Amino acid sequence: MNGTTRQDLVITREFDAPRELVYRAFVDPDQLAAWFGPVGYSVPRDSVSVQPEAGNNYRFTMVSDADPSQTSPVNATFSEVVENELLIGSEEWAGAPGLAEGETMTMSMRLEFHDLAGGRTKLVLRQGPYGPELEDMARAGWNSSFTKLDALLAG
Repeated sequence: MNGTTRQDLVITREFDAPRELVYRAFVDPDQLAAWFGPVGYSVPRDSVSVQPEAGNNYRFTMVSDADPSQTSPVNATFSEVVENELLIGSEEWAGAPGLAEGETMTMSMRLEFHDLAGGRTKLVLRQGPYGPELEDMARAGWNSSFTKLDALLAG
């Protein structure tokens, strides 16, 4: 990624569920394991550790369903948490496509949860910085994950 323009990925997504339920899907280990990761990837429940308070950790590992030896661990630290409203932190990813073996990527993450009419929620995700070669892949991955989250929230 050296020498390339880097920018934050911003995704705004609406969910047909109250803000508290959408927020909980990000901080409850059982729920996070049920939806996180693009189609073709899973998050084993025993890899998830979430302590949603400033200074605490957020850890899990995505595993390829086709090749379980292909993993992508995430290790994050919350810097700001406002229950049902805001999660801010820094993340370190390893094993992401485009990274050399043993290479990690550090980025910031901001999740804002907003009430909408009819008991719906608007989520604004800001993550980065990304180089252009990874931004499109990250956007597709998040949108695939959010489709899984839609199904969880509907259930």
